Amino acid sequence: MSPESTGQNEHNLTVYRRGFRTWRGNRPFWAGLFTMLGGAPIAYFPYADLHLGNMTLAMSTTAGAGSLIIGVLLITLGLTMWFHSIVRVFAGVAAILLALISIPVANIGGFVIGFLLALIGGALSISWAPGEPAADEADPQDAPLSLDKRQPESGYAPEGALHGAAVPQQPAGDHDAASGYDGGTHRAG
Repeated sequence: MSPESTGQNEHNLTVYRRGFRTWRGNRPFWAGLFTMLGGAPIAYFPYADLHLGNMTLAMSTTAGAGSLIIGVLLITLGLTMWFHSIVRVFAGVAAILLALISIPVANIGGFVIGFLLALIGGALSISWAPGEPAADEADPQDAPLSLDKRQPESGYAPEGALHGAAVPQQPAGDHDAASGYDGGTHRAG
C-alpha cells in the first residue's frame, strides 16, 4: 500500500459527512427522527412478548390495531418531515395529535416513551424554519449612512446626499368638526 492511498478513504468520508450535514440542515431532521423514534414503541409494545425464564408475558391488548396504525402514521410523518419539509407544520400538528391519541389507545402512549418522543418531534417540526442563505456581497446602496466621513457605517451623509428629498404632506380634506375626524392631522398643529 502506498502512502498516497491512505487519505483517499478519509476524503470520501469527509465528502459524505459534509453532504449529510448539508442535507440535514435543509430540513427538520431532528423533528423527523424524534417522531419516528416515538412511533416505534407505540407500534411495537402491543405486539411484544417478554420472556422471564419459562414464563412469557404477552402485552397484547385489544387496541393492538389502533396502536399499529398510530405508530405507522408517526413513522410516516417523520419521513414526511425529512423528505417534504414544506408540510412540516401539518406533519408536526398531526404528530402531536397522534401522540395525544396514543395515551388511551396504545398502552399509555408506548409506556410514555413513544408519547414524549412524538410530542417533542411534533413541537420541533412546528418550530423549525428554513435558514436564510448568506449574502455573498453586500450592496453598497444597502449600507447605512455614516456620521464619520472615514467610516461608512456610522451614519454620515455627505452634503447634497439628501438633495431633493421632501417630507410628504397630507392633503387637507373636508372634515366634520362634530364627528371628531380631522383628516389625520394632529389637533395641536
